[in-house]
Amino acid sequence: MSAVENYLAEHYDEVLEDLKAFCRIPSVSTDPAFHKGIRDAAEFVANRLKKAGFASVELLDTGGHPAVYGEVISDPGLPTILVYGHYDVQPPDPLDKWMTPPFEPSIRDDRLYARGVSDDKGPLLIPILVVEAYLKNEGRLPVNLKILIEGEEESGSEHFEVTLERNRGRLGCDLVVSADGAMWRPDRPSMTVASRGMVALDVTVTGASKDLHSGRHGGSAPNPIRALTKLLASLHDAEARVAVPGFMDGAKLLDPAILTAIDAANFDAGAYYRDIGSPKPDPMENGSQLLVRQWLEPTLEFNGIFGGYQGPGTKTVIPSSASVKITCRLVAGQKPAKVIEAITRHLETNLVSGYSLQIEPHGPGSEAFSVDPNLPGLLAAEAVLAELLGSKPLRVAMGATIPIGTAFRKHLGAEAIFFSFSTSDEDYHAPNEFFRLSNFRTGLVAWARLLGRLASHPKLKRNNVT
Repeated sequence: MSAVENYLAEHYDEVLEDLKAFCRIPSVSTDPAFHKGIRDAAEFVANRLKKAGFASVELLDTGGHPAVYGEVISDPGLPTILVYGHYDVQPPDPLDKWMTPPFEPSIRDDRLYARGVSDDKGPLLIPILVVEAYLKNEGRLPVNLKILIEGEEESGSEHFEVTLERNRGRLGCDLVVSADGAMWRPDRPSMTVASRGMVALDVTVTGASKDLHSGRHGGSAPNPIRALTKLLASLHDAEARVAVPGFMDGAKLLDPAILTAIDAANFDAGAYYRDIGSPKPDPMENGSQLLVRQWLEPTLEFNGIFGGYQGPGTKTVIPSSASVKITCRLVAGQKPAKVIEAITRHLETNLVSGYSLQIEPHGPGSEAFSVDPNLPGLLAAEAVLAELLGSKPLRVAMGATIPIGTAFRKHLGAEAIFFSFSTSDEDYHAPNEFFRLSNFRTGLVAWARLLGRLASHPKLKRNNVT
């Protein structure tokens, strides 16, 4: 082991406490009630960068939650790497499903349980700790390193592209390495080379101007819940695929390379349904068909539906309005604005008379992303994982959305790879989120070796230091 790797191993207990402290901060970005947690998390990251030895650290005003920026410039002739991550987390609800409180980190079976520990606080902390180990043991990094950590990833990254554009000079780099993302499964190394895009919207159907007594007005007054559920039923066909005219406009054909990887994965569809605690559908698709659905087909999902009385017991009311939260995952070629247009047109066409409709998109959305299969940074990362984990990583797609890939390409002209040590089964976005501490330890070594490997990669030397 190198001196850097030895240092990381010797200080493991200390940095684990750092991770616990980070996870105690309730940095939920979508809920204004957590504003203090957002500010505390940004300051925690900034202070940890300073402690690690970053020469320049500051909080960037984004127009929303602050971003944290830091840099260590070793030599203008070396490759410049920009590391990305986010300090914000998803809401912890439902709280009654957590075995331990979401913001009180708990270790069980070499797993650390806390909201945000896998997405993205654990993976994000890794490269910061690796920088510290290099600076304390070698006095410099093998590359020039910049780091940008946002606070709005879990709420749509509304101000992220504006921040990139505003700071494009200082953010110039040869490669972006994202600490956000996830390995596909815990028993096999993988590199994510494609992810779906996303758009989000709220739909509200309104009937009467106020709630009405269901005895006095039942049968004559409009019931928005009935109208809304009828609309929602029209959005999918019998196989649960999106049935909105124009929704698929521009979608590109499936990537043969990803299809080959899917076949090689030997995915067990039955085990998948057991793992999520769901009865098997009849008929059940095979594993390859299931992965095609998850990775390469667009979706339209209902994330929450609201209307009328939600409390215990009965309240005999016809609600004035009913609403639904919708997110769509998009494939290559689909444009977020066009998808919103298609959904809006479909809903307006199918709304029954006697109701009004309001559709509110959340931000501009993001397009699907894919990595150049011959990108030098991708090949370097794959070599590190093969060396460290004993087998060549499988190239996989991601059904989720990480919009930063297209954003960095658009505003910085830089390509991005995902080098995260979360795994997709760690219940992020759900109760009892956890991070395998074995992955935490592996990630520390892997990031140390990746920076060393990128330093000697001639195709990355483009002097993008400003």
